Amino acid sequence: MAKRIERGVFLTENSPKIEGFAAVVGPKEGKGPLGEYFDEVIEDSHFGKDTWEKAESHFQLEAVSLAIKKSGLVKEDIDTIFSGDLINQCIGSAYGLRELEIPFLGLYGACSTMAEGLLLSTVITDSKAVNRAAAVTSSHFSTAERQFRFPLSYGGQRTPTSQWTCTASGAAVISREKGEIEIVGGCVGKITDMGISDINNMGSAMAPAAAETIKRYLEATSLKPEDFDYIVTGDLGIVGSKLAVEFLLKQGIDISQQHRDCGAMIFDPDEQDTHCGGSGCGCSGSVLCGYFLPQLVSGKAKNILFAATGALMSPMSLQQGESIPTISHLVHLRKG
Repeated sequence: MAKRIERGVFLTENSPKIEGFAAVVGPKEGKGPLGEYFDEVIEDSHFGKDTWEKAESHFQLEAVSLAIKKSGLVKEDIDTIFSGDLINQCIGSAYGLRELEIPFLGLYGACSTMAEGLLLSTVITDSKAVNRAAAVTSSHFSTAERQFRFPLSYGGQRTPTSQWTCTASGAAVISREKGEIEIVGGCVGKITDMGISDINNMGSAMAPAAAETIKRYLEATSLKPEDFDYIVTGDLGIVGSKLAVEFLLKQGIDISQQHRDCGAMIFDPDEQDTHCGGSGCGCSGSVLCGYFLPQLVSGKAKNILFAATGALMSPMSLQQGESIPTISHLVHLRKG
């Protein structure tokens, strides 16, 4: 069983392993700085489907199926799957994974969902309730824009602090038995709200949540930033990344050398006109599974903190003038 260190922070007893993983992205992501690291680049963002929502579901199905295949497994070997996305009622996950017939637990942590799925997969596997679990997320530029902002045909000008929702999916298989990456522990995030209500400034809204979660895990475990090769945040983007580092520095924690942000890494803001970088559940999921996990497998990195961040608002709450509550969940990954 996972051992509680303090409220919301735990260390695993049996160090569940990541047995396999996969990242599938769309054409814009494939043309970005990390394009060569993804398992598949799908040039047709419609994925041959007649709606964007069906396309996102297929991205997720493709990522899960590939992660299972790379693990040398079949779908019947997976006891439980944790999945979520940004579309209302998480239909990207439910419709995408229904044909697998794997016991399913749907999640909504917004863009923090990959870390949330890994946390829950770790705990349920470490408890020996299951032998294997899978965690998967997805997002799609067109489904997110249609739901949260303006119709694509509107042609509105994007603000300098805005981010580009990634068309991508990442999936990982967590096992009690084998794998080259150990999950050492985790930290369940607290809801943080700084009163920001601008949907085009998500990085600033989420930065305090990332800083709080990283600080809490480091202090609870008596670890220091220099104990890690990377301290990875989900999709704070360029502005939010700087703020998170500044928040922690004011509290005596300097992560500037170790910090990387998936949203700041996945696009070239100048060449691809993505302003502050990438966002969406698939952003951190695909960059983790495409770039950072292979670094652990190869031994180029030995210790990584992965703290995905999410904004827990809805279109309705924004229309009602509510501020944006945010959260960040964290998992500690180590070379096995």
